[in-house]
Amino acid sequence: MTKKVEAPAQAVKERILATACALFYQRGVRAVGVDLIVEKADVAKTSLYRFFKTKDDLVAAFLKQEDEDFWATWDRVARQYAAEPAAELYGQLAWIGERVGRSNYRGCPQINVAAEFPETGHPARKVAAAHKREMRKRLQGLAEQMNMARPDELAGQMALLINGAFVSSQIFKPGEAASLLVRTAQTLVDTNRTHKGDGL
Repeated sequence: MTKKVEAPAQAVKERILATACALFYQRGVRAVGVDLIVEKADVAKTSLYRFFKTKDDLVAAFLKQEDEDFWATWDRVARQYAAEPAAELYGQLAWIGERVGRSNYRGCPQINVAAEFPETGHPARKVAAAHKREMRKRLQGLAEQMNMARPDELAGQMALLINGAFVSSQIFKPGEAASLLVRTAQTLVDTNRTHKGDGL
């Protein structure tokens, strides 16, 4: 009996979140109200508030899901290049480039939401900030495995490159984003390919 109650409730929650995620990404968070989400998800407003106490909680859940999806892909690529940090770095940039080159790409959800909510204490902005910190941490880990002289600096450069690509998708020619990212990264790596102890 308990399972029969929980399954529909979980399905409703997932439908609400999936609807909100699509609307938030396509239209922007501030442009989407709770009434629209309820209408598109075909649920009662009381159902939405049963799972998400406020719209801010729903926005934070949207970003958490985007965060999980992003890192799931990152981890999948990482497993393909075990013990090959340089190959992994270029592999990560290749799929990110493919992502930003899609016709329906509307930018990085974390950057988009951070721009809409400048308040540092906003729940969604905290999720966005944590995502960007995690990205730099992972990039630095790769730089350290590659024995770069200044791994933190290279990680910062790569983070700048990636985030720049996220907000520049409209200026890319069809199919060029991935190759541009990889070639630019190779140039940065070559510039930083000085072993520790060389005095640089």
